[in-house]
Amino acid sequence: MRPYTASGGRTRPGVALDLLSLMTATGVRPRGPLGAEHTHALRLCAGAAAVTVAEVAGQLRLPAVVVKVLLSDLMEHGAVMAQAPRFPGGRSFAADDQSLLRAVLDGLHKRL
Repeated sequence: MRPYTASGGRTRPGVALDLLSLMTATGVRPRGPLGAEHTHALRLCAGAAAVTVAEVAGQLRLPAVVVKVLLSDLMEHGAVMAQAPRFPGGRSFAADDQSLLRAVLDGLHKRL
């Protein structure tokens, strides 16, 4: 099956999700019928305390953008919820978090 079939031909999710967003099932059953990929994604989110968008994409063997559409659909049904990524020490990541970006840059400099 082609990836665009799983997302109904859509290429943009209704909700902005990061690859490291933590997805968890809420226990709410989606209203109306969903495709097999939606069901599998929901099962993955329910099977762990939290799973990232990237992990769901890897398990489903679908492009991340397609999985973001699927998860966005599930969020609109109230079946899953997303949380910002968490890092050691309980901190969440912000795109402008200079301390994390500086640590990554320092690590790259040491390897080169």
